[in-house]
Amino acid sequence: MLLTEFDPARQAIANPTDLVQPVPGLPRVAVSCFARTTFARMVETLEAVPVATSSVANMEIPIYRAVCQGTPVALFLSDVGAPACVGLLEDVFAMGVEQLVLFGTCGVLDSAIADCSVIIPTAALRDEGTSFHYAPPSEELPVNPRYLDTFLDILNAHQCSYTLGKTWTTDALYRETRGKMERRRAQGCVSVDMECSAVAALAAFRQKEVFQFFYAADNLASEQWDSRSLSDKANLSAKDRVAQLALELAVRIAAGRD
Repeated sequence: MLLTEFDPARQAIANPTDLVQPVPGLPRVAVSCFARTTFARMVETLEAVPVATSSVANMEIPIYRAVCQGTPVALFLSDVGAPACVGLLEDVFAMGVEQLVLFGTCGVLDSAIADCSVIIPTAALRDEGTSFHYAPPSEELPVNPRYLDTFLDILNAHQCSYTLGKTWTTDALYRETRGKMERRRAQGCVSVDMECSAVAALAAFRQKEVFQFFYAADNLASEQWDSRSLSDKANLSAKDRVAQLALELAVRIAAGRD
């Protein structure tokens, strides 16, 4: 299969630096999510200012500069799906971001995981194609090699419940069949997402530090699919609290308190 044909060459025919230039003054630490309403509320709360845009062809994705607890951070809305998300992150890294906190919804494979509760992936099963261009073939990749203890300290300080476990990263939202779900659950997966394994592979390849976590949304383990708080506008107060956790981690990373 073509996906086993990993090429470790550092230089490609076209590279991010061919299209994107470093942005003066862009904070080295960034926070990003996938939910447009939650992101808009972060931008408004922090009075963030746009300082750059991505090179994505079919839309303009602004990159913002904000100050949180006296610490400059970059903010941007990530694109959904592994290829689009990784392409955008390549741009952001080329602009000057070195460390990223990335959060978003996931489906849960265990009905006991509460809606909007925090899930921290420890590994990601690679049921997508993008990661295979950034890392040699394997069934799964490690996730979050750094900052886990720091984030757990934050969660415990805020008395937030959380779940640790593997995630199943897939390209095909509408091909998450019951049989596949049961097989992934037997492999230790507690969640399903669309970007995690690809982002982990990119981070390792580009030698950037990315911490990824989720907040639980739709339940795939019930007899009938349950969307719960998957909607962009559902349970916004709980999602705001999740965003605050991400920002607090970014502030600690920027201060070197890891």
